[in-house]
Amino acid sequence: MRAEELARKQKEISIAEFFEKNKHILGYSNPAKAIITCVKEAVDNSLDACEDAGILPDIFVKIDRVDKHYRITVEDNGPGIVREQIPRVFGKLLYGSRFHAIRQSRGQQGIGISAAVLYAQLTTGKPAVVTSKTSPKSKAVRMEIFINTRKNEPEIIREEEYDWYVSSGTRIEIEIAGSYARERKQSVYEYLRETSVVNPHAKITFVDPDGEIFEFRRLSEELPPPPKEIKPHPHGMEIGQLMAMLRYTKAKNLKDFLKSEFVRVGDKTTSEVLEKAGLNPKAKPQELERDEAAKLLNAFRETDFLPPPTDCLSPIGESLIMKSLMARYRPEWVYATTRKPSVYSGHPFLVEVGIAYGGEIKEDRVTLLRYANKIPLLYQQGGCALTKAVETVNWKSYGLQQSRDELPVGRAVILTHIASTNIPYTSESKEAVAAIPEITDEVRLALQEAGRKLREYLERKERAIKKKKKEDVLNKILPLLARKLCEILEKDEIDVDRVVARIMGNLHVKREVAEEDGVASVILRIFNFTKARRELKVFEMCSGGVEAEGAKVSQSSYATVQWDVALNPGESIEINYRVRGRIINKKPFVSGVDAELLSGAEPFGL
Repeated sequence: MRAEELARKQKEISIAEFFEKNKHILGYSNPAKAIITCVKEAVDNSLDACEDAGILPDIFVKIDRVDKHYRITVEDNGPGIVREQIPRVFGKLLYGSRFHAIRQSRGQQGIGISAAVLYAQLTTGKPAVVTSKTSPKSKAVRMEIFINTRKNEPEIIREEEYDWYVSSGTRIEIEIAGSYARERKQSVYEYLRETSVVNPHAKITFVDPDGEIFEFRRLSEELPPPPKEIKPHPHGMEIGQLMAMLRYTKAKNLKDFLKSEFVRVGDKTTSEVLEKAGLNPKAKPQELERDEAAKLLNAFRETDFLPPPTDCLSPIGESLIMKSLMARYRPEWVYATTRKPSVYSGHPFLVEVGIAYGGEIKEDRVTLLRYANKIPLLYQQGGCALTKAVETVNWKSYGLQQSRDELPVGRAVILTHIASTNIPYTSESKEAVAAIPEITDEVRLALQEAGRKLREYLERKERAIKKKKKEDVLNKILPLLARKLCEILEKDEIDVDRVVARIMGNLHVKREVAEEDGVASVILRIFNFTKARRELKVFEMCSGGVEAEGAKVSQSSYATVQWDVALNPGESIEINYRVRGRIINKKPFVSGVDAELLSGAEPFGL
């Protein structure tokens, strides 16, 4: 075959055509995974849009069976999309606003939702139906969109305006060939549940193909702080990227180029870099040759720059991680830690870890939740650096069982989250994090900190169990001994509970009530038999009026009475109050003392 004939067969391949023949690259490798990926791309877009607009997300997801296919509907209460942008957002691959922005976000490539539209088009031949409304005063726009794969351009099949009940928002409906699975780790339900854990400010409602409704309620009324966009860091540069920046910069000389195009570069640092590179500060950036650009890059590597700012990141936060784990899994104990931000190759990142243990967690094998920029990673667990970091921690020393280089065994959930301006995924489908040493080290340190807290809790729990057994034995034997001794010595019966509390080293509370003419006179006697000074809050809840000198009384449908008490070891105190009515709580409530050190009262967590 002649060269001329070969040349005639050469054709330009559009990005849409490429993914048309390589859908597995984007996560559409099998029918079950395809449904999850479509839902994921739409939900991620909804969360980002709502957060960027300062709106608490309210997301509705529905999957219907249509003949042999599935119709996926995802609707949000975000700002909507202007009419001119709808076709390009949903009908053109590699189109978006975040690709060049250096800040934390769920999606950046501009492939996600348009790839879902392409997959639907390929498997069912049906267009995507997009509805958008940007203002309460305007009508909604509804479009049916195809992607012209030859040109990578959208084709609007139909367009209309109509009245939509929402103030603003976006809805997308796509019909795909897929397989819906509910009872498995990789499922739409599991993806949405895991999404709700790290997005406690979002309300997500899911209706499955059988019509069952699942609601993941909003746990926080506060939006996460919006990440700010930053400029590139010199330590993250490569030669080709640097040459492109030099060619297209608007700066008139090298000095201005370094100061205006990079973060954390001031006058002093600029002079230092240019001196090391042997370059003239007044030289035009566009005129630098490759060798000169290489000298500049080497000077970057030899210079100690300040790390990039971390306000470009938006962590979940320790309190919200613990609140989410407690609400979603109902454990008996939970802990979370957020590491200080760090840097790899000029990209800022931070690691967060949470552990929930016991309670309603029934599975013996630890459940591992992996997240990158608040996106659940459901697939390729074995090939993920977050998994490897968990496996390399010696969990036996923290109270969990573990075989070598495997996930630990125990009734626990371990959450790992990495937030970064550039997540180093192992593939375009964004299912696993690559093994970057700086990242795996930070994850391991966070896990070890959480592990130490778990060990402390388990050891404290074991001590409490042993102490309770001993206390139960004393409570069975001492009353019998005390009764016999009092009979023999002809003495009044002693307060056995107080004796047991003294032996066990507890803080003991005894309530005595005397009623007359509808008024109860109450005495609270508090004994500190522990070995430490205790600062307590003591509470009683009563119906009716209360007379309590030195107490804080709040009155609503009932009165809550609070005393602040401080007792040194061996000290006791007597509290008196009167109530015209009744005491609601069976025992006084006490905060400031661990439950295993308290007798005669109920622990109250504040």
